[in-house]
Amino acid sequence: MKKYIDLLRVKHYIKNVLVFIPLFFGGVIFEKTLFLNACLGFIAFSAISSAIYILNDYRDIDKDRLHPKKKNRPLASGLISKKAATLLFLACLSVAVIMSVAVGDYRAFLLLLLYFMLNLLYSMGLKNKPIVDVVILASGFVIRVFYGGVITNVVISKWLYLVVMVGSLYMGLGKRRNELRTQSDTRDVLKHYNESFLDKNMYVCFALVNVFYALWSLEMPNPGMIWTFPFFLVLLMCYSLNVEGNSDGDPVEVIIHDKLLIGIIVSYAVCIFLLLYVFGE
Repeated sequence: MKKYIDLLRVKHYIKNVLVFIPLFFGGVIFEKTLFLNACLGFIAFSAISSAIYILNDYRDIDKDRLHPKKKNRPLASGLISKKAATLLFLACLSVAVIMSVAVGDYRAFLLLLLYFMLNLLYSMGLKNKPIVDVVILASGFVIRVFYGGVITNVVISKWLYLVVMVGSLYMGLGKRRNELRTQSDTRDVLKHYNESFLDKNMYVCFALVNVFYALWSLEMPNPGMIWTFPFFLVLLMCYSLNVEGNSDGDPVEVIIHDKLLIGIIVSYAVCIFLLLYVFGE
């Protein structure tokens, strides 16, 4: 079972929590119908993201076998056959489509299709195009948030959109920067980057995401939201410390291996919950 969990990248499902962001920040997390839709959306995105991971592993078997870490992946190591991976890929696609249709909004299906097509193009060659590769990585986070807004009928604030977009670019640049340091011979696109370029643009995104968050918090109906800014700033600083250390830069790996960061995220979520659902009523 572990080899299939690894192939599906179950631990990366944490990214799909972004589907709940509009529901949570919209103050309607306890609306049963909307919450059910968000859960269906979470399943749909988990399934489609697993399908994409399987596709990428299938296409990159030969390269992964030369990678110090990726050579242990189920397909590259031979633990799972190509036939079994293909069947699992089709099953994930089916689940994603069924769950998205169950939500009952064609826009949700179109966003899911857009996500799949972008990642398919990424796998087929765009991952080797500088800047484009990072933009596609970041777009996945943005699409998740908009998908969550569509299936719950919550309008996404323009400032929240900018927070997610710029924050995602920061994480994508950080991932490439750390890959450049440790894996420069295993990813073709890294030949086009240098640390100076990645550092400068990371710092720009770091500054902008803080500005956009502050503007978003001021726009919120509850004036107390501005007091969450210190949590957000410290959270980003903690994440940045990890990325600029020995981490491989992958957002999921950074979060799940830093207990302090997890604690800050939980504290931040509790603070938001109290402001929106307890003191905001």
